[in-house]
Parts: sequence; C-alpha cells; structure tokens
Amino acid sequence: MQKSSVDCLTKGSFSELSTNKVTVQLEGKTVLITGASSGIGEQLAYMLAEIKVHLILVARRVDKLVAMKTAIEMKAAQISVFPADLRNEQEMEGLLAFLHQLPDGLDIVISNAGHSIRRSIHQSLDRYHDFTRTMAINYFAPVQLLLSTLPLIEKKQGHIINISTVNTLLLPMPHWAAYQASKAAFDTWFRSAAPELNMNGVFTTSIYLPLVRTPMILPTAAYQKLPAMSPQHVARIICNSIYTKRKTYKPWWLIVGQLGSLLFRRCLEFSIPRRLRKRGKRQ
Repeated sequence: MQKSSVDCLTKGSFSELSTNKVTVQLEGKTVLITGASSGIGEQLAYMLAEIKVHLILVARRVDKLVAMKTAIEMKAAQISVFPADLRNEQEMEGLLAFLHQLPDGLDIVISNAGHSIRRSIHQSLDRYHDFTRTMAINYFAPVQLLLSTLPLIEKKQGHIINISTVNTLLLPMPHWAAYQASKAAFDTWFRSAAPELNMNGVFTTSIYLPLVRTPMILPTAAYQKLPAMSPQHVARIICNSIYTKRKTYKPWWLIVGQLGSLLFRRCLEFSIPRRLRKRGKRQ
C-alpha cells in the first residue's frame, strides 16, 4: 500500500503541469501535517514525497510514523516525525518547542487531525467526556498550535490549510452534536482570524469535505455503504490549494446539500410535535 501511495505522484495523480506547480511552490519549504498517520494526512505525505520539501508528520501512532519515515526517506523529501497526542498538554508543548527550534522556520501548516463521534443526546447523558475530547482535538488543539506558530508562519509569509467538513456549512443534524459543535467552533475561529492573517501576509484555505473513506468513519456502520471521497482525491485537492492559494474549497453540490439539509430539518421539526402528541395520547 505504501509503495502505491508514494508512486501515485508519478502515475497520474496530477497532470504534469500541476505537479510542476506544486513542486515550484514547495521546494525547500517546511510543511507540518497533523493527523498524518492515516487517511488524508498519510496520503498527502506520500504524495509530497517526491518533492524536495521538509515534511513534519504529527500523529499519535508511533509505529505508523516510523514506517512512513522509512518509506519516505527513500524519496526526495526530508522527513521528521513527532509522535504526539495534541490533546495532551505536555505533548503539545513538546511539539511547539520542536517547531520553534526549526532552523528553516515553518512555511505551511495542514491542520488535519480530528475526531468524530456519532451519538444521540440521550445516549450521551453520562458521557460528557465525548464533548470535552472532541473540543480538545477539533478546536483547542489547532487554536493552540496556530497561536504559538503564527510568528513563524508570518515570517515566511506562509500558508495555513484547515481540513474542515461540509457539516459546518449545513444545518446541524441530530446525533452529531459533539462533532459538529467542535468542528464549527474552529471553522468560525479560523474564518474570523483569516482577514487578520491575510493582512499580515499569511494565506488561509478552508477545505470543506463531504464523507471521506478514512479510518475515522469505520465506527459508523451506516457510512460503510454511502458514497465517499478517497483520501487520495482529498490529497490532490490540498496540493491544488497549495499553489492556487484559493481561500475555500467546497463540493460543487453544496448548494443542493444546503437546501436538502434545510428541508430535512423542517420535516424533522414538523414531525416531532406530532410524535409527542401521539405519545401523550397513548400515555
């Protein structure tokens, strides 16, 4: 799997023109990828392996990071791996200390680490930790990371790319309160900060993704049969954003999705009072 992932850069993942543009943008630069040991982060790392770039891969899984380092060291990229759970204050501080001593600074941050939970409110009554842990990784961790490294990124007039979800642009749906609230929190923070960052020479990109076939969706059985983007496709979108500097990426069907979420929510709001009345009559 690793070989095919690495080789995808030269086997049609990009056109030759796109590959050249990404190479020109990235050669000699330092790129930080969080959530790098699987899914989108892993595929992006392998996709950039043929470029003379310094990749800093951050994730919790030490064994996977070591395996990736071994594979990528055979290619053009220089690679550093930093095992860390970004929810852990000591491990986050260790990562920040490492980043601040980089001799060549920091050019690009791909904020990709995240955690998803699907659970109804009534199943969450004794699971307050579901909300604290999603906020910890989806909101507090990227905020802390960027606040600390922003002087480094500004010095290089760098680029911050947030891997977000289309859910933040749709009406909130039942069973996803913990996940959607935490993702929306950072999306709002990032969009609020973006004009200030742009004025100081930092490029910002928000990538709003639909369902992606990553290990994060495996616990949700209902997702297994739904159409989903591949991590390789998302990695290509990220690479495209690096050289186009576009502020947002959204699926072409998002407008239809927004209308659909509105209709679904209205139907739900209409049906709930009827169900409550029927339940009251039965009681």
